[in-house]
Amino acid sequence: MIRKINPIPRWVLSVLLTSLLLTGCGSSSPKQETIAVSGAFALYPLMTQWADAYQKNNPGVRIDVTAGGAGKGVSDTLAGAVDIGMVSRELSPEELNQGAFPIAVARDAVFGTLNAANPYLDQILQKGFNPQILAGIYITGEITTWGEVLGMPEITDQIRVFTRSDSAGAAEMWALYIAGKKQSDLLGIGVNSDPGILEAVIRDSLAIGYNNLNYVFDAETQKPVSGVVIMPLDLNGNGFIDPDEIFTDKSAARQAVADGRYPSPPARDLYIITKGNPSGSVRDFIHWILNEGQAYVEPNGYIPLNPDRIQEMRARLDDQP
Repeated sequence: MIRKINPIPRWVLSVLLTSLLLTGCGSSSPKQETIAVSGAFALYPLMTQWADAYQKNNPGVRIDVTAGGAGKGVSDTLAGAVDIGMVSRELSPEELNQGAFPIAVARDAVFGTLNAANPYLDQILQKGFNPQILAGIYITGEITTWGEVLGMPEITDQIRVFTRSDSAGAAEMWALYIAGKKQSDLLGIGVNSDPGILEAVIRDSLAIGYNNLNYVFDAETQKPVSGVVIMPLDLNGNGFIDPDEIFTDKSAARQAVADGRYPSPPARDLYIITKGNPSGSVRDFIHWILNEGQAYVEPNGYIPLNPDRIQEMRARLDDQP
């Protein structure tokens, strides 16, 4: 006996056809590539600007940026957890041997910070600090009071010393400037992140700390963040603070870094790194940073690399297969 098969209703055929068409359209849509970036707080504000601008002109690329310190940027990159690391110090031989490929992209500096309500601020602004005094505070621990800083033994208030607890390029540069040391040599109360150490100094009138340029100056007013004074450094070693060694606005601080009056360290280049030679969309993004992206450096409070240094970085990228 032949069994009769009922025809499929027309409405069912219509639904099936629509589903197939929608599935086909979905599979033909271009897949968005993601570039993951992590690392130095120093470079984070500029990197977010670069990412936003690049994504607008390249809608097929998504760039995720997170800050966590230079050390995290290096470890994440070498572990393959991210595509690009942000680094605010020189790479070590060990990191280079593990495949870190660094490209300098901008320049900034680390500045010492004081609480604006420090009861001895007037005397501090006259005498200032030098590497020897800072080494006594941060390295040997021989200097513990504000009286010892100022040569006024009658002052016995203790210095509240803050440093970074996370692996930070700012801390490496600060230690290198003070005494040719490393972050691990720094004494003080450990605080995580650039914003964290800044907040710690703001809360304590007897505190000292250090921050990257774009965290210690307010982006709108261009003045030091409320509650903070830039630590005066005796840069020329004449025993007192000259007018051009007091930075009350961001433009003066940036100019001192640019013309070399502010020493390196704690001024330094900022890097992005990849594991091995960059390729594909990552390489395209880095190429854009070294070219069109340089227009974002100065407006966002950073110091541009000199033309020869930029050309060196472009050649370094272009020389890769």
